[in-house]
Amino acid sequence: MRNEDYDRELLVCVALICSGIAAITSIPGSTPTTSLAKVSVLERPEPVRIVGTPFVPNTNPAIR
Repeated sequence: MRNEDYDRELLVCVALICSGIAAITSIPGSTPTTSLAKVSVLERPEPVRIVGTPFVPNTNPAIR
């Protein structure tokens, strides 16, 4: 077989590897997002002072 004939097999292998990674990461109880959400609620960030004029999008391209 030539190298050009392996396109379909390569696609199947990549799809299987990606679906395996997705299945492993979707296992309940293995994600640390619950603890991160609790930390972000407890630690309130300080307000940020914005210096400068506020951004106003140009809705009329004729005016610059």
